[in-house]
Amino acid sequence: MRGFFITGTDTGVGKTLVAAGLLRIFAATGLRTVGMKPVASGASRTTVGLRNADALVLQAASSATRPYDEVNPYVFSPAIAPHLAAAEAGVTIELSRILTTYLRLCAEADVVVVEGVGGWQVPLSDDLQLPDLARALGLPVILVVGLRLGCLNHAQLSARAIREDGLILAGWVANAINSDFERCAENLATLKQVMQAPLLGEIPWRSEIIAEDAGESLDATSIFKLLNSAQAE
Repeated sequence: MRGFFITGTDTGVGKTLVAAGLLRIFAATGLRTVGMKPVASGASRTTVGLRNADALVLQAASSATRPYDEVNPYVFSPAIAPHLAAAEAGVTIELSRILTTYLRLCAEADVVVVEGVGGWQVPLSDDLQLPDLARALGLPVILVVGLRLGCLNHAQLSARAIREDGLILAGWVANAINSDFERCAENLATLKQVMQAPLLGEIPWRSEIIAEDAGESLDATSIFKLLNSAQAE
């Protein structure tokens, strides 16, 4: 299956923005695309059940229409660590359920973009962590780096952990999440030197940014090369 697993240096660094941007890039060439948010914490109660804002963005950005329960099989109301939210709800996040849902999406799409939760080393249950899920899906990983103080450390540690966990770090995206980040250009230049993976896009800071804007900031040519090389392997 062609696709990517999107993770970030932390929560709130723009994983959903990048995932939705990727979905729109692929769909623009006629590919059937589906976004998936296997686990989401932080949801509003609606007449049709709990709905997470990030999962809804991915659902809207997908060219293949799929039910919300397939896009986001595990959703919890409080915006807290997923294993804590699951425990409070009396639910165990099961890898088998996520994989079954993922395969169902694969049957309906040419490309599936899966967004993780929080940063890389996030527990999902007592015996399941986010890297376990990424390994089971077998997708190359794209790391979203939030440009703010501490990003040099967070980006390098995340990249190292992804590789040590046996995953392919396909590339990374720099997202300017703070308008007042001092020496942003200098930090970005340092990241380009040390990351040892392709830079797939630089998203500038804006007070409001949507998936279309993010897609325009991504290097579509490099991303398609990665997509096709992953399929060849």
